[in-house]
Amino acid sequence: MVSSNSDSPKFKRVMLKISGEALMGDKGFGLNPPTVERIAREIKSVHAIGVEICMVIGGGNIFRGLQGSAQGMERTTADYMGMLATVMNALAMQSALESVGVNTRVLSAIPMDQVSEPYIRRRAVRHLEKKRVCIFAAGTGNPYFTTDTAATLRASEMACDAIFKGTKVDGVYDKDPSKFPDAEKFESISYDDVLSKHLKVMDASAIALARDNKLPIIVFSLNEPLGFRAVLAGEGAYTKVVENP
Repeated sequence: MVSSNSDSPKFKRVMLKISGEALMGDKGFGLNPPTVERIAREIKSVHAIGVEICMVIGGGNIFRGLQGSAQGMERTTADYMGMLATVMNALAMQSALESVGVNTRVLSAIPMDQVSEPYIRRRAVRHLEKKRVCIFAAGTGNPYFTTDTAATLRASEMACDAIFKGTKVDGVYDKDPSKFPDAEKFESISYDDVLSKHLKVMDASAIALARDNKLPIIVFSLNEPLGFRAVLAGEGAYTKVVENP
């Protein structure tokens, strides 16, 4: 949804997907409060220009279902544990956002009334209309689905204009830029190319769902100060995943 006024943001409602690892900072496990606060301030800078923000946060900094099942745990149980990890991250981010003055609601796909609201689509839309940030926790509520798929599903349900995937690198490369200095960055790329080249943007089911719903995915670096706001304005470094690049 592109605005005609140059002062207003290009997007009215967006989904921000960040990994649990992004909240670790330089720690090897768990949450690093200064990192969580920095990301909260990034979100506040975008919220301040009138953009409606949904969020999905992974749980890999606390527990990853696939790793648990690889070590002999039942996959379904491991995935549920991973979902609970995303709730912990969502509560940490809610606390950080509210401490900088941004009203935030956590909506969990697994009901847990004492700590969050249940996910009800109409209620979530109402929160967004009231300019509250909505953090969707516990993935889709089903095992075998990643938080990437949850982000794409919720973005489709909320009628978001795009998914913004915050990562450690400033876009999509043909190979890992931290290991290969000659890695080439894509300015834009199609969903089909991401799938056929096995590029690690999101998992295949999330990419396919975004493709079916014509939902652009914008990959950018969370480590860049005010990077989220710059990318929303069409500036800064990013890669756009669309149907016809």
